[in-house]
Amino acid sequence: MKVLFQKPGMDYMANSIMMFQKEDESSFWSEPLFHFYPQLDKAYVFKLSPREKSEYIRDTLISVYRDQESTINHKVDIYSTYWDKCEPQITEALSDAFSLDCKGLFNDMKCFVSMNPISPRFLSDNSFEVFYLNSERGAVGTSIHEIIHFVWFYVWHNLFSDSYEEYERPSLKWILSEMVVESIMKDERLSSINPYFPRENGGCIYPYFFDMYAGGRLILDTLDDMYKSMKIEDFMKNSYEYSKEHEEEIRRHIKASES
Repeated sequence: MKVLFQKPGMDYMANSIMMFQKEDESSFWSEPLFHFYPQLDKAYVFKLSPREKSEYIRDTLISVYRDQESTINHKVDIYSTYWDKCEPQITEALSDAFSLDCKGLFNDMKCFVSMNPISPRFLSDNSFEVFYLNSERGAVGTSIHEIIHFVWFYVWHNLFSDSYEEYERPSLKWILSEMVVESIMKDERLSSINPYFPRENGGCIYPYFFDMYAGGRLILDTLDDMYKSMKIEDFMKNSYEYSKEHEEEIRRHIKASES
């Protein structure tokens, strides 16, 4: 499992940022940008048309990019070095978790060190992002989270033969893939190098999952019990059926938490 860390350039980062600044986007996804970049006038942004908003955000952040370009270049180097150090145990842990040899998989992954405080992943071209203000440990912790999705959906697709378009937000398959990351991350080989683990350190999944109930029980406890007791394919099938059974509760909780 090889990852090439690289600086993507301002155009790429601006497009990535705008993915989470759409008019109907919840504050959970849109607000982090204004937290990390006080140069942006949030009240002004929300008065603009989509085109004007995109131009204003890009024009404002390009000066930040010029100031931080050397820092981003440095982060590319230190993230890459730390990933290479950790990669053998990550590959071993994920091979065990998914019952397949990951050494020959995903050796062309790209990680873009980005100004976007949200870290999207793109299954179609084996790429994902990490925020440039992360430490090297934080960048690897975020990378593990994203790579779990790549392996999860690789196995999932082989099992269900469905469409990759169904794996993106806000589908239930996407939601499930986000919830199960914590159970997989509990492997000592992964948790020991992820500074966001355990929950007391911020958590390695979206925090609104922590207090989500389904059928009168915390959903993460149910999923964790399933994960520990089943083969990965059986876990995928059973956890998805469980999620479908409680989809209304799950979506209601997420909607309330994100707004």
